[in-house]
Amino acid sequence: MKDTLRAGLPALGLALGAEQTDTLCAFGGALLEQNRVMNLTAITEPQAVAQLHFLDCLALLNALPFAGQSVIDVGCGAGFPGVPLKIAEPSLRLTLLDSLGKRMAWLAGTLPRLGIEAQCVTARAEEFAAAGREQYGIAVSRAVARLPLLLELCLPLVRPGGCFAAMKGAGAQAEIGEAKRALAVLGGEVERIYEYPIAGARHCAVVVRKVRPTPPQYPRRYAKIKQRPLL
Repeated sequence: MKDTLRAGLPALGLALGAEQTDTLCAFGGALLEQNRVMNLTAITEPQAVAQLHFLDCLALLNALPFAGQSVIDVGCGAGFPGVPLKIAEPSLRLTLLDSLGKRMAWLAGTLPRLGIEAQCVTARAEEFAAAGREQYGIAVSRAVARLPLLLELCLPLVRPGGCFAAMKGAGAQAEIGEAKRALAVLGGEVERIYEYPIAGARHCAVVVRKVRPTPPQYPRRYAKIKQRPLL
């Protein structure tokens, strides 16, 4: 993992200190160890973890200024992209949000042992909006849902003036086209699309600026979001 990170970070214009690299690799080792008994990731080769998890997530540092921000990772799964971002930028205040209790219990037990501070919350995003509404400067999400649905889950958590960064693949432009109504209704505007290569593939971060408060009736229940997305 360490060799892959050292080779890949300069290509993204990034650098980590030795301690940060060690912590990232320790988290990767803990992930693969736990993956033997729990389904945390389909990526099981250390080099691939470094490329497809760590470098992919760290690329977000080029899309937004995370220093000092309150950040929520919606649908974090095994901690991506939130944990690598926190390791690389310790000043951010991280909340990890996912509905799967076993994953969140693993994160809550593992991160303190590695010296990584994060609030771990087990809840669905649309339910957590009651407590976390417009409390965060940045929301991030990776491989959770298509953009129109994702906007309804994430933008209510972002304060006006803040940003939501959705990690997407080569089809990002098509999803943005689908999301025009959701953006208008929920108070967001696409600010930029940051493109970067990972393992020979084109990846994107769609950065949405929250320009006005989200109406209080959003987010709706997830069944209704899926049944009648804002298209």
